[in-house]
Amino acid sequence: MRLEKIISRGRIVDLHSQDMEGALRELLAVSVAKFHDLKAEPLLKGLLAREDTMTTYLGEGVALPHVRLKMGRRYLLAIGRSRAGVRHDGPKGDDKVHLILMLLADERARDYLQLLSSLARLVKEPALVRSLLDAPTPDDLHERLLAGFGGLPARPVQAQQNRVNRLILGAADRVARGAGCAAVMIFGDTFVTGIEPGAWFPKSKTILVTRNLVEPGDDPKGFAEVIQVRSFSTQRMAQLRSAILVALTRGTIAFTDRVCCVDGITGSNQFDTVVVVDVEREFAALRAGHTDLLPDDVKPEVLERVVAVATELAVEGREGRPVGCLFVIGGTDKVERLIKPLVLNPFFGYKEEDRNILSPFMDETVKEFSTIDGAFIIRGDGVVESAGSLIQAADSDHVLPSGLGSRHAAAAAISVAADCISVVVSASTSQVALFRRGVMLPLTEKRR
Repeated sequence: MRLEKIISRGRIVDLHSQDMEGALRELLAVSVAKFHDLKAEPLLKGLLAREDTMTTYLGEGVALPHVRLKMGRRYLLAIGRSRAGVRHDGPKGDDKVHLILMLLADERARDYLQLLSSLARLVKEPALVRSLLDAPTPDDLHERLLAGFGGLPARPVQAQQNRVNRLILGAADRVARGAGCAAVMIFGDTFVTGIEPGAWFPKSKTILVTRNLVEPGDDPKGFAEVIQVRSFSTQRMAQLRSAILVALTRGTIAFTDRVCCVDGITGSNQFDTVVVVDVEREFAALRAGHTDLLPDDVKPEVLERVVAVATELAVEGREGRPVGCLFVIGGTDKVERLIKPLVLNPFFGYKEEDRNILSPFMDETVKEFSTIDGAFIIRGDGVVESAGSLIQAADSDHVLPSGLGSRHAAAAAISVAADCISVVVSASTSQVALFRRGVMLPLTEKRR
């Protein structure tokens, strides 16, 4: 769902309380005022119980308390800002929380974790958080939230306004039609202030690829699909392979398609590259004669989230040191017969909702346990079953490229022995690679 649709000006307030319980009371007061079926005290108990189980602090002075309950609407979002700061157990040292997003969700809402994750990714952007905290009035804060949650700044760039951009887009349209491309991918990070949808390719499906969270609008002239792929690379078209992988898993494009990609240097406001990708040729080895890329039990958003976490680990490491780790996704029944624990399972005993990789509060937990030897075992619906698992599978049919070690060998072997996908982060090169049926697909380049 579009995030801006759950924002109400009446539920945006400047907070006066200096502790989390008082701040939540203020937010609940404006949330339940118009809804007689909601009672503040039970909601407060549920929110505080969640805080006791796992902190909802996200960093950058932002907290995202949340609770699920039975109510007559899918979501209620209340937002509080505190210039003085609110005391909270999450921040380190003397830091305080300055922005609180309180989410109430109906227990039947199916996209609850996806919504939490979307909110969390948005308010992890330092520029947006600073903009919200610096807003002169709650009315200004509301306007900036609408712009930020809509995914587009107040004045996005019209790519056609530049003469060279018009030439590139016109050439791309002719190339796409001449090559029989099923879709055109526009890489939006070329533009500093975002990119405005337009009817550039009337006869082709247009897909926006960006590192920012953007949802397609209702305008038929807009983008048919938006793919969020975070790229940390300085190399040209670094997002391309991951973007096509995501599009394949979503069913946006097919193996037999060609895709025309339009890109430019990040932040240059100038398109300068048109590339046609034959998907079947690019992914022929990974497909290995099969029609499916994802195992039947793996949701596309789970693979996308694991790849995002793996990419962040590859770039950031942990406490300044490079990290190598392995994620095994799907095929859990068979995978569990091919592993044994190296350590006590740190995820044992927690609710499935609390240990789902789609939850934004799992990011730091997964990154912290990434330093443990062994693999993360993740169900196809995103629930993390264990960490620190030793893979006991063999693969004699596939030869790995030279320089790869036991972690890659284990990833290849388990992807052959069970109907699963494995994702590896290399400690020595910081490369992220995906394995399916023993075949490796590099998702990022090696660190030089």
